[in-house]
Amino acid sequence: MSSGPARDPGPLDPLRPLTGLRVVELGNYIAAPTAGRLLADFGAEVIKVERPLTGDELRTWRLYGGDTSLLYRTINRNKRSVEIDLRTEEGRATVLALLRTSDALIENFRPGTLDRWGLGAEVLAEANPELVVARVSAFGQTGPMAGRPGFAAVAEGFGGMRDLVGDPDRPPARVGVSIGDSIAGLYAAFGVVMGLLDRDRRRDAAVAPVTPVQRHVDVALHEAVFSMMESLIPDYSAFQVLRRRTGGRMEGIAPSNAYECSDDASVVIAGNGDSIFVRLMRTIGRDDLADDADLAGNAGRWARRDELDEAIEDWTRRHPRDEVLRRLDEASVPAGPIYRAADIVEDEQYRARKMVQELPVEMDGRLRAVAFPGVVPLLGDTSLPVARLGPDLGADNDWLRERLEEES
Repeated sequence: MSSGPARDPGPLDPLRPLTGLRVVELGNYIAAPTAGRLLADFGAEVIKVERPLTGDELRTWRLYGGDTSLLYRTINRNKRSVEIDLRTEEGRATVLALLRTSDALIENFRPGTLDRWGLGAEVLAEANPELVVARVSAFGQTGPMAGRPGFAAVAEGFGGMRDLVGDPDRPPARVGVSIGDSIAGLYAAFGVVMGLLDRDRRRDAAVAPVTPVQRHVDVALHEAVFSMMESLIPDYSAFQVLRRRTGGRMEGIAPSNAYECSDDASVVIAGNGDSIFVRLMRTIGRDDLADDADLAGNAGRWARRDELDEAIEDWTRRHPRDEVLRRLDEASVPAGPIYRAADIVEDEQYRARKMVQELPVEMDGRLRAVAFPGVVPLLGDTSLPVARLGPDLGADNDWLRERLEEES
């Protein structure tokens, strides 16, 4: 049985419970790097392996200045970057040496790629029988579509999400972020933590480890999306219900939508509870609708959803956003602003919990203070500080050489 990583984890940190764990990330783009970021945020030493010279392609996505995008800096914060060519024997040997003292491996290559590079499950198990391996791919490691490539856009369509996003009279839209990748990254990080918990329990019980040959965490992008689709399949299976796009609404619930205000801003109002609906209607001056017996239950309100949305927006369009929200808050009607980036940066709730953090970034030869999202979830009163942004390519090459010499 492996004796585990040969490192002193140091004192236990209640705010960074993953301190002392080493994770190797063989990942590009967003899904696997998101998993690595989540683990790094809470103390794990995440070593991101990148191709020499070019690195992760995310470095040049949405590149508005400098030579490394802020998207890369965000997704790969709190990690180390090393350049290793996995296609070479030297690169393979370096990664295996690193994995011998690591706790987990995260990768998102097309299934079979690591095997072709001599880093298959048997090789990994020989290097480290206790290694937890998480694999992220478009369609999973098994099944007739396992070998196909795919990005989050494809997975969101295949998983059922795209068909529900947008207005019913227009083609399916997409969420404005790579939500499929992010959800898959969450599952991969969760799978790693499960694997490490099981590993430690087996150690305590003096039971043989589950090796990378016997088990790996298999996250398919489309399945990660599919898992978020609530009762889409049960509703169809039991009642042959085919859900349709409903724009800003939620199927079967009314009134709950986005509404424009008089100052080029919008709000979300959720007046779909029976008593909440009455308070909402009285607030907007529609006592007739508040007292309408046909609208006392959700079924009746859903049947007249267009009428209700028109009445609500007729009111919101006559008032600025802050006035709308103030009056709804006084009436205990759930509502909130639809924020843009500028709103989030200035909001006191985000600031109070340090969910927006300013960090220095060198771009085009000068240092700038740039706002970045904080760490979720909170383990105390405020978000943990982001220790370092996504590193320059190969910033930790020398560090890795020194570590491997020390641990050899």
